[in-house]
Amino acid sequence: MKTKFILKLTVAAVLPMALTMGSARAADPKELWDKNCAACHGKDGRGDTKMGKKVGVKDYTDPKIQAGLTDEKALKTIKEGIKDDKGKERMKPYADALTDDEVKGLIGYIRAFKKP
Repeated sequence: MKTKFILKLTVAAVLPMALTMGSARAADPKELWDKNCAACHGKDGRGDTKMGKKVGVKDYTDPKIQAGLTDEKALKTIKEGIKDDKGKERMKPYADALTDDEVKGLIGYIRAFKKP
């Protein structure tokens, strides 16, 4: 009788933690891109969207653009966003929305747009 009670108590304590551990896993970079970035940067990374043209996003398929974008700069930009000279937000910050692993996944996803 005591064993069943201890087993139920253990399951009740561990199950919620086990269920939340799966949600702590970093999301798929493509899903993150489609959800957060594609509206401006385009699904293909070219920035050939109405909003992308409006705010002047870069074409991530261009090897020159890729060469000038360090991982550190990309990480900072994604986390802190971009403001123009007058302080107007051109890209919102994602520090509160994305984990470091998710941001690193996005940077890898951006690198895959590069054309030879």
